[in-house]
Amino acid sequence: VEEIVAGEIQQGPRPYMVYVKIGDVEAILPPEEQVPGEDYSHGKRMRFYVTKVDKNVRGQVQINVSRTHPSLIRKLFALEVPEIANGQVEIVQVAREAGQRTKIAVRTSVPGLNAKGACIGELGQRVRAVTAELNDEKIDIVDFSEDISKFVAQALSPAKVSAAFIVNEKDAPKDERPKVRVLVPEYQLSLAIGKEGQNSRLASKLTGAKIDIMSDDMGDDE
Repeated sequence: VEEIVAGEIQQGPRPYMVYVKIGDVEAILPPEEQVPGEDYSHGKRMRFYVTKVDKNVRGQVQINVSRTHPSLIRKLFALEVPEIANGQVEIVQVAREAGQRTKIAVRTSVPGLNAKGACIGELGQRVRAVTAELNDEKIDIVDFSEDISKFVAQALSPAKVSAAFIVNEKDAPKDERPKVRVLVPEYQLSLAIGKEGQNSRLASKLTGAKIDIMSDDMGDDE
């Protein structure tokens, strides 16, 4: 398990259950692992993440695959970015809303190596290759930071953040998620929040923080 495979879509008897031919084996792409709106036409080739390998009662191997799993992103980047494959660059976190947008946080322990740049590639060719495999799902690559305020500010990319700071109450439980207030210029507010709140929601998922976004002007009033 935890492998990425290339397969060919096969039309099965039930339209909601997609079958995938992987070499001589047939795998199942269950409805909950399908990306809403993605085209699963007969004969189409794509890559999948293997979630389960079992044997049924007749001893036949049964494989379940996914197109929505966050680890599909990790594996696709490992195929395109040698620095990830050889361990020089690490994908620390992935936050994904499959078919729409993904944010990944990366870091490296190698001096002089730009983790984000390695993932983007020259003229964006590496990230574009991953995006093409995911039918143009948007991918934001950000630098991981142990400093939660800094991490949140970077996770809200492509929005430009003026300031970010922790605002947890003193008597808050120790295991409570950190709350980070973010100040952005007024003209960046809608970009920071994102369409239907998606950008801030994914940034929150990526960082594990509750995020409160305000415009610079509102922050000055407090």
